[in-house]
Amino acid sequence: MLLYRSIALLVLSTTVLWAQKPAEMGAILDNDLYVSPVSDQYYTNGIALFYRYLGNAKNKKVAKKITEFRLGQQIYNPQSVRAEDINVNDRPFAGYLFAQAGINTYYISESVLKLNLQMGVVGPESGAEHLQEGLHSILGYPTVKGWQHQIKTLLAVQLNAFYSKKLFPNRNNNQTDFHLQANADVGTVFTGITAGGMMRINLNKYKGLVPVYNSGLHDATLSKDKTTYNGRRELFLFVNPNANYQFYDATIEGSLFNDDSPVTFPLIPLRFVGEVGVTYNYNNWNLSYSFNYFSKKLSNIVITGHYYGTITVGYLL
Repeated sequence: MLLYRSIALLVLSTTVLWAQKPAEMGAILDNDLYVSPVSDQYYTNGIALFYRYLGNAKNKKVAKKITEFRLGQQIYNPQSVRAEDINVNDRPFAGYLFAQAGINTYYISESVLKLNLQMGVVGPESGAEHLQEGLHSILGYPTVKGWQHQIKTLLAVQLNAFYSKKLFPNRNNNQTDFHLQANADVGTVFTGITAGGMMRINLNKYKGLVPVYNSGLHDATLSKDKTTYNGRRELFLFVNPNANYQFYDATIEGSLFNDDSPVTFPLIPLRFVGEVGVTYNYNNWNLSYSFNYFSKKLSNIVITGHYYGTITVGYLL
């Protein structure tokens, strides 16, 4: 209940404070059930509520600046949720609850820079155990057993930087474009680097690709002139293969500062990460769905790669 009240307070206060600014509210929902009705393992559920508002870009090279806030929770569990026996845990149970603030900068060159700060908690205080058990009870899924083996309490402080650069900017083709991307996380929960490419393929038969600084590709659809939302339409497919090198993951290894978590595993640091999805934006609505795949993240004889789906819904105020 404290989490829900905090979310309601954040939504109310930000809406009142920035009522006159172009803004967007929405949710990002991760779940392996969005890909397969029988999958319920590893990164099994995530939810993030976001609020973005448009700031002032004072640099001539900058097309747009957007400030963003998020409240989120992530839930991790073994291959089976019937894992009361500690030996059945091929991945630790873990929950992560966080608040995030960041600034997104979109350049005229169609490059993007995002900088974020996250603070929160890993452990029982995240509420992941109660949420998962409650959802399974409501939906009639198998009873969850094994959260007594979860990663113990850990204070979360995270810094994140994301950068994207458009390739071949002078290429005269508004049906496809290509980008190089890099993402870095440093903190008490995750430390790693991810890099790869992004391809955007236009599916809108009425109009070509929208410039990145106005596109839903990297959450840049806010405009000072709200009348431009009327009749706005964007539809594209995106393909995003990446290599990830993970130095540390508290949801798998436990805390950097102690070894009191009952189930932990060593990492497989080098992984493949793939994402394929479609984005559709119409009038005030921003909608997206993607399929996400990760190769093996940790070292044991049972673990496999895993996948999940992401649904994003946003509304321009």
